[in-house]
Amino acid sequence: MTRFLLVMPPLAGHVNPAAGIAAELTARGHEVAWTGTESVLRPLLGPGAQVLGTGTRAFRAQGGHGLAALRSLWEGFIVPYARFTAKPLDAAVREYRPDVLLVDQHTPAGALVAHRHGLPWASFAPGAMELGRPYRALPQVEAWMTGLLRGLWERARLPEEEYVDPRFSPALVLATTGPALTGSALPTGSTRLTGYVPLTGSAWPPAHLAAVGPVIAARPHDPHFPWGRLLPGRRRVLVTMGTLAGELGADFLARAVRALELCGEEVQPVFAAPGGLLPELPPHAVAVDRAPVLELMARGALDAVLCHGGMNTVGEALAHGLPLVAAPIRHDQPFVAAQVAAVGAGLRVPFARVTPERLAQALRAVLETTGYRDTAVQVGRELLAGGGAAAAAERLEALA
Repeated sequence: MTRFLLVMPPLAGHVNPAAGIAAELTARGHEVAWTGTESVLRPLLGPGAQVLGTGTRAFRAQGGHGLAALRSLWEGFIVPYARFTAKPLDAAVREYRPDVLLVDQHTPAGALVAHRHGLPWASFAPGAMELGRPYRALPQVEAWMTGLLRGLWERARLPEEEYVDPRFSPALVLATTGPALTGSALPTGSTRLTGYVPLTGSAWPPAHLAAVGPVIAARPHDPHFPWGRLLPGRRRVLVTMGTLAGELGADFLARAVRALELCGEEVQPVFAAPGGLLPELPPHAVAVDRAPVLELMARGALDAVLCHGGMNTVGEALAHGLPLVAAPIRHDQPFVAAQVAAVGAGLRVPFARVTPERLAQALRAVLETTGYRDTAVQVGRELLAGGGAAAAAERLEALA
């Protein structure tokens, strides 16, 4: 039996796929513990999970687009969260005494603690941002990010000559994606995503990177979801803009409501968004704060997905053969959305500028054109070929 410690940020889109890997490790007889913000981890993992809490504090809300969003992410969350959790993480390692750490790329303190204690660690990449390094063409931006990471290394009092990028374990990087969503290997006739650079240039995957595809793991049944309101004979569209869109998504959601009204009553929308962000909805619409996305997909209750282009939502939709309309907001979302459009598994629309009429046109296209669904099925099969949680567990066992 091996003892694994998972170091995750308080972000559902990062915790959910890691939970699938943890379940697989547990099923293989290993012991798994988590460390991070318990108030976020516990509702996602359930009462049975072993959580070594690092405390709770508020962080600046992410905002902006492009470089402004990147700065907000790093200076408002990644760096302060690393500083805040450094000592609790060290204490968690001393208490739990793990054999291997799985460290999310946005929790670099986990890599620093692993290095200090001489423990093997793997990087966890649930998104495309750090894998593709889209800002590599901007040396000043890359230097700024490296400076922040070196500052954390120095703050941890680790030897300067031993520095390694905390985002990339030299032993193993687990990515819940695949070539079809990274611009590295596309179906015949599609176009490589302009400006997207794989982790090591043209070689994909490098020996230490395991692109395992989406982790599709069972989640608890949601008895509170209004299943009885799903009307028979309708085509259904799930609308979800992720957990971090916040107030920024309110205007888009209003346009989405109008767009789905334009699609007619034969299309039933299912909105997963806080009620305060939604305008008045038509009677046939369903709205919940949090939807059982995988259960809806597995039951065949959906026909398309309208989302922000997050890697997890996109991967889960494609794994179930669902075409997408993606309206990316920030970070890696524009690159993932562009790749969805490039391979022909959906359409990309501008988040800030798309009109209800144009959005309705895009939704009708993915619902009524069989090519989008056929391609989504094909790409989903390619992604699932990565092996998911089982492949990830095998690579972690080998690292141990």
